[in-house]
Amino acid sequence: MTLVNLNRLTVAYSGVVALKNVSFQIGAGEIVTIVGPNGSGKTTLLKAIIGAIIPQEGNVDIKSGLKIGYVPQRLNLDPTLPISVGRFMRLSDNVSKKECQRALEQAGVAEIMTKQMSELSGGQLQRVLLARALLGSPEMLILDEATQGLDQPGAAEFYKQIEKLREETGCAILMISHDLHVVMSASDRVICLNGHICCSGTPQAVAATPEYKELFGADTDGALALYRHNHDHKHDHNDKNPTNSTEATH
Repeated sequence: MTLVNLNRLTVAYSGVVALKNVSFQIGAGEIVTIVGPNGSGKTTLLKAIIGAIIPQEGNVDIKSGLKIGYVPQRLNLDPTLPISVGRFMRLSDNVSKKECQRALEQAGVAEIMTKQMSELSGGQLQRVLLARALLGSPEMLILDEATQGLDQPGAAEFYKQIEKLREETGCAILMISHDLHVVMSASDRVICLNGHICCSGTPQAVAATPEYKELFGADTDGALALYRHNHDHKHDHNDKNPTNSTEATH
């Protein structure tokens, strides 16, 4: 089942084209990562998907009633504010303590419900933001540079939790990142963006393309080193999207 379909999307600001002719789909249960350097259009793409901007050309089709959970790259919270994790989880949603506890368990931090937000490590904070996004059982999660500020082992553990979450819930996941170390190999499909789609395919296929090497440098073998999800098997996404091939498309 297709959850999100972008068709020939073009977005411009004051006549300057930020995205041109971008087309791809996100299927149910699929992990898709958008990678690209700063200024490549990743933020613009995200805004188009969530409906924050209107494209000049093309369209974004979203499955009717699609529930989306959003994990931001940072949290603007006064560190002196005395607020527990449990209270933070219930700030804007009418959810029960049991639902909060379940979401924290899914995010891998079941034991910190009563801990103060100011006491959390960077990794714990990102898990709490992930748990909050899981409230309401979304069909798709959007992670916007969600591991920014974490070291590589911390990021690797975070993405392992994301893979486990997908296996347990069947939730589709769209990750936006400029950090190649770990994030790519946590994905089923990688889309390399630089104002347009340079290439797309499995992490291994994309990392081998000339377009990818030109953007990120020839020495990119380490990008797949820390997290090695086995892509020799197939996930049943119920999606016949031809871009889910083992070869990179250009």
